[in-house]
Amino acid sequence: MFIVGLTGGLATGKSTVLSIFRENGIAVIDADEVARKVLEPGTTAWQELRNYFGDEVLSPDGKVNRLRLGEIVFDDIEKRKKLNAITHPRIQSAMVKMAVSYFFTGHRYIVMEVPLLFETGKMLTFMHKIITVVCEDYQQLERLCKRNDFSEYVAKKRINCQMPLEHKVAKSHFVIDNSGNFFNTRKQTESIIRTLKRSKFTWYFRVIFFITFLSLLFGVAHMVNNFVSSRI
Repeated sequence: MFIVGLTGGLATGKSTVLSIFRENGIAVIDADEVARKVLEPGTTAWQELRNYFGDEVLSPDGKVNRLRLGEIVFDDIEKRKKLNAITHPRIQSAMVKMAVSYFFTGHRYIVMEVPLLFETGKMLTFMHKIITVVCEDYQQLERLCKRNDFSEYVAKKRINCQMPLEHKVAKSHFVIDNSGNFFNTRKQTESIIRTLKRSKFTWYFRVIFFITFLSLLFGVAHMVNNFVSSRI
Protein backbone atom coordinates (compact mmCIF):
# COMPACT_ATOMS: atom_id res chain seq x y z
CA MET A 1 0.00 0.00 0.00
CA PHE A 2 1.10 3.56 -0.63
CA ILE A 3 -0.26 6.98 0.29
CA VAL A 4 -1.37 9.67 -2.14
CA GLY A 5 -1.45 13.20 -0.77
CA LEU A 6 -4.29 15.47 -1.89
CA THR A 7 -3.82 19.20 -1.40
CA GLY A 8 -4.59 22.56 -2.97
CA GLY A 9 -5.67 26.04 -1.99
CA LEU A 10 -8.61 27.27 0.02
CA ALA A 11 -11.92 26.60 -1.74
CA THR A 12 -10.31 25.06 -4.83
CA GLY A 13 -12.40 21.87 -4.55
CA LYS A 14 -10.33 19.37 -2.57
CA SER A 15 -13.41 17.91 -0.87
CA THR A 16 -15.12 17.46 -4.23
CA VAL A 17 -12.16 15.50 -5.58
CA LEU A 18 -11.92 13.44 -2.40
CA SER A 19 -15.59 12.50 -2.74
CA ILE A 20 -14.92 11.19 -6.27
CA PHE A 21 -12.13 8.97 -4.96
CA ARG A 22 -14.48 7.72 -2.24
CA GLU A 23 -17.24 6.99 -4.78
CA ASN A 24 -14.74 4.89 -6.75
CA GLY A 25 -14.08 2.68 -3.73
CA ILE A 26 -10.74 4.24 -2.81
CA ALA A 27 -9.86 4.48 0.87
CA VAL A 28 -9.65 8.14 1.87
CA ILE A 29 -8.59 10.12 4.93
CA ASP A 30 -10.03 13.61 5.29
CA ALA A 31 -7.87 15.80 7.54
CA ASP A 32 -10.80 18.15 8.09
CA GLU A 33 -13.04 15.32 9.31
CA VAL A 34 -10.27 14.06 11.58
CA ALA A 35 -9.77 17.56 13.00
CA ARG A 36 -13.47 17.81 13.82
CA LYS A 37 -13.35 14.49 15.70
CA VAL A 38 -10.20 15.54 17.57
CA LEU A 39 -12.00 18.68 18.76
CA GLU A 40 -15.32 17.09 19.67
CA PRO A 41 -16.71 18.35 23.00
CA GLY A 42 -15.18 16.50 25.93
CA THR A 43 -11.98 15.41 24.20
CA THR A 44 -8.58 16.31 25.64
CA ALA A 45 -7.86 18.67 22.74
CA TRP A 46 -11.24 20.38 23.19
CA GLN A 47 -10.57 20.91 26.90
CA GLU A 48 -7.08 22.31 26.25
CA LEU A 49 -8.51 24.61 23.60
CA ARG A 50 -11.21 25.84 25.96
CA ASN A 51 -8.73 26.39 28.79
CA TYR A 52 -6.51 28.53 26.57
CA PHE A 53 -9.01 30.43 24.39
CA GLY A 54 -12.04 30.40 26.67
CA ASP A 55 -15.71 29.91 25.80
CA GLU A 56 -15.39 32.61 23.15
CA VAL A 57 -14.43 29.94 20.61
CA LEU A 58 -17.38 27.68 21.44
CA SER A 59 -20.83 27.61 19.89
CA PRO A 60 -23.93 27.37 22.13
CA ASP A 61 -23.92 23.57 21.67
CA GLY A 62 -20.35 23.36 22.98
CA LYS A 63 -18.73 22.59 19.65
CA VAL A 64 -15.73 24.59 18.49
CA ASN A 65 -16.73 27.59 16.37
CA ARG A 66 -14.06 27.17 13.72
CA LEU A 67 -14.75 30.46 11.97
CA ARG A 68 -14.43 32.39 15.22
CA LEU A 69 -11.31 30.46 16.18
CA GLY A 70 -9.83 31.22 12.77
CA GLU A 71 -10.47 34.93 13.23
CA ILE A 72 -8.68 34.89 16.58
CA VAL A 73 -5.54 33.03 15.50
CA PHE A 74 -5.13 34.40 11.98
CA ASP A 75 -3.40 37.64 12.99
CA ASP A 76 -1.82 36.34 16.20
CA ILE A 77 1.24 34.15 15.64
CA GLU A 78 1.52 33.01 19.27
CA LYS A 79 -2.11 31.94 19.46
CA ARG A 80 -1.80 30.18 16.11
CA LYS A 81 1.25 28.29 17.39
CA LYS A 82 -0.69 27.26 20.49
CA LEU A 83 -3.62 26.04 18.39
CA ASN A 84 -1.26 24.03 16.19
CA ALA A 85 0.48 22.57 19.25
CA ILE A 86 -2.87 21.40 20.61
CA THR A 87 -4.31 19.97 17.41
CA HIS A 88 -1.60 18.99 14.90
CA PRO A 89 0.06 16.11 16.81
CA ARG A 90 -3.33 14.56 17.57
CA ILE A 91 -4.59 14.98 14.02
CA GLN A 92 -1.42 13.46 12.55
CA SER A 93 -1.51 10.57 15.02
CA ALA A 94 -5.15 9.81 14.15
CA MET A 95 -4.39 9.92 10.42
CA VAL A 96 -1.44 7.56 10.78
CA LYS A 97 -3.59 5.11 12.76
CA MET A 98 -6.23 5.21 10.03
CA ALA A 99 -3.56 4.59 7.38
CA VAL A 100 -2.23 1.55 9.28
CA SER A 101 -5.78 0.23 9.61
CA TYR A 102 -6.32 0.56 5.86
CA PHE A 103 -3.01 -1.24 5.23
CA PHE A 104 -4.09 -4.30 7.19
CA THR A 105 -7.47 -4.41 5.45
CA GLY A 106 -5.75 -4.88 2.09
CA HIS A 107 -6.17 -1.53 0.33
CA ARG A 108 -3.79 -0.92 -2.57
CA TYR A 109 -3.46 2.75 -1.71
CA ILE A 110 -5.18 5.52 0.21
CA VAL A 111 -5.79 9.17 -0.59
CA MET A 112 -5.02 11.50 2.30
CA GLU A 113 -6.30 15.07 2.09
CA VAL A 114 -3.86 17.43 3.80
CA PRO A 115 -4.67 21.11 3.05
CA LEU A 116 -1.31 22.44 4.31
CA LEU A 117 0.78 19.52 3.06
CA PHE A 118 3.54 21.69 1.60
CA GLU A 119 3.28 24.49 4.15
CA THR A 120 3.94 22.27 7.18
CA GLY A 121 6.05 19.64 5.41
CA LYS A 122 5.47 17.14 8.22
CA MET A 123 3.54 14.57 6.18
CA LEU A 124 5.52 14.82 2.94
CA THR A 125 7.77 11.87 3.74
CA PHE A 126 4.72 9.57 3.83
CA MET A 127 3.51 10.53 0.35
CA HIS A 128 4.32 8.41 -2.69
CA LYS A 129 2.38 10.72 -5.02
CA ILE A 130 0.87 14.18 -4.59
CA ILE A 131 -2.23 15.64 -6.26
CA THR A 132 -2.93 19.37 -6.21
CA VAL A 133 -6.41 20.74 -6.93
CA VAL A 134 -6.52 24.17 -8.56
CA CYS A 135 -9.02 26.60 -10.05
CA GLU A 136 -8.97 30.11 -11.47
CA ASP A 137 -8.00 32.84 -8.99
CA TYR A 138 -11.31 34.66 -9.31
CA GLN A 139 -13.22 31.41 -8.72
CA GLN A 140 -11.23 30.64 -5.60
CA LEU A 141 -11.97 34.11 -4.24
CA GLU A 142 -15.69 33.88 -5.05
CA ARG A 143 -16.04 30.40 -3.58
CA LEU A 144 -14.25 31.31 -0.35
CA CYS A 145 -16.32 34.47 0.14
CA LYS A 146 -19.52 32.50 -0.41
CA ARG A 147 -18.56 29.47 1.67
CA ASN A 148 -17.26 31.33 4.74
CA ASP A 149 -19.21 34.56 4.35
CA PHE A 150 -15.93 36.49 4.08
CA SER A 151 -15.43 39.94 2.67
CA GLU A 152 -13.18 40.06 -0.39
CA TYR A 153 -10.45 41.67 1.74
CA VAL A 154 -10.49 38.92 4.36
CA ALA A 155 -10.66 36.16 1.74
CA LYS A 156 -7.62 37.54 -0.08
CA LYS A 157 -5.66 37.68 3.19
CA ARG A 158 -6.50 34.04 3.93
CA ILE A 159 -5.54 32.92 0.42
CA ASN A 160 -2.29 34.90 0.41
CA CYS A 161 -1.10 33.37 3.68
CA GLN A 162 -0.80 29.98 1.97
CA MET A 163 1.79 28.83 -0.54
CA PRO A 164 0.88 30.07 -4.06
CA LEU A 165 -0.89 27.42 -6.11
CA GLU A 166 1.70 27.55 -8.87
CA HIS A 167 4.38 26.53 -6.35
CA LYS A 168 2.27 23.59 -5.19
CA VAL A 169 1.68 22.55 -8.79
CA ALA A 170 5.44 22.53 -9.44
CA LYS A 171 5.93 20.09 -6.54
CA SER A 172 3.07 17.74 -7.50
CA HIS A 173 2.83 14.57 -9.58
CA PHE A 174 -0.76 15.26 -10.69
CA VAL A 175 -2.88 18.40 -11.05
CA ILE A 176 -6.67 18.54 -11.19
CA ASP A 177 -8.16 21.72 -12.65
CA ASN A 178 -11.47 22.30 -10.91
CA SER A 179 -12.30 25.46 -12.86
CA GLY A 180 -14.89 23.74 -15.03
CA ASN A 181 -17.94 21.62 -14.30
CA PHE A 182 -18.19 18.56 -12.07
CA PHE A 183 -18.12 16.17 -15.06
CA ASN A 184 -14.73 17.53 -16.12
CA THR A 185 -13.35 17.26 -12.58
CA ARG A 186 -14.60 13.68 -12.33
CA LYS A 187 -13.00 12.81 -15.68
CA GLN A 188 -9.59 14.11 -14.54
CA THR A 189 -9.85 12.36 -11.18
CA GLU A 190 -10.83 8.99 -12.65
CA SER A 191 -7.94 9.23 -15.11
CA ILE A 192 -5.58 9.55 -12.14
CA ILE A 193 -7.33 6.61 -10.44
CA ARG A 194 -6.59 4.44 -13.49
CA THR A 195 -2.95 5.53 -13.43
CA LEU A 196 -2.57 4.78 -9.72
CA LYS A 197 -4.22 1.39 -10.19
CA ARG A 198 -1.41 0.40 -12.56
CA SER A 199 1.27 1.31 -10.03
CA LYS A 200 3.51 -1.56 -8.97
CA PHE A 201 4.81 0.30 -5.92
CA THR A 202 2.18 -1.33 -3.71
CA TRP A 203 3.67 -4.76 -4.35
CA TYR A 204 7.20 -3.50 -3.69
CA PHE A 205 6.03 -1.99 -0.41
CA ARG A 206 4.23 -5.18 0.64
CA VAL A 207 7.28 -7.34 -0.12
CA ILE A 208 9.51 -5.05 1.95
CA PHE A 209 6.98 -5.07 4.79
CA PHE A 210 6.68 -8.89 4.65
CA ILE A 211 10.45 -9.37 4.69
CA THR A 212 10.79 -6.95 7.61
CA PHE A 213 7.99 -8.72 9.48
CA LEU A 214 9.62 -12.13 8.94
CA SER A 215 12.98 -10.77 10.09
CA LEU A 216 11.43 -9.46 13.27
CA LEU A 217 9.55 -12.73 13.78
CA PHE A 218 12.67 -14.86 13.38
CA GLY A 219 14.61 -12.42 15.54
CA VAL A 220 12.10 -12.77 18.36
CA ALA A 221 12.05 -16.56 17.95
CA HIS A 222 15.85 -16.63 18.14
CA MET A 223 15.83 -14.52 21.32
CA VAL A 224 13.22 -16.78 22.92
CA ASN A 225 15.17 -19.89 21.95
CA ASN A 226 18.38 -18.46 23.46
CA PHE A 227 16.51 -17.50 26.62
CA VAL A 228 15.00 -20.99 26.98
CA SER A 229 18.37 -22.61 26.32
CA SER A 230 20.01 -20.50 29.00
CA ARG A 231 17.41 -21.65 31.52
CA ILE A 232 18.01 -25.38 30.88
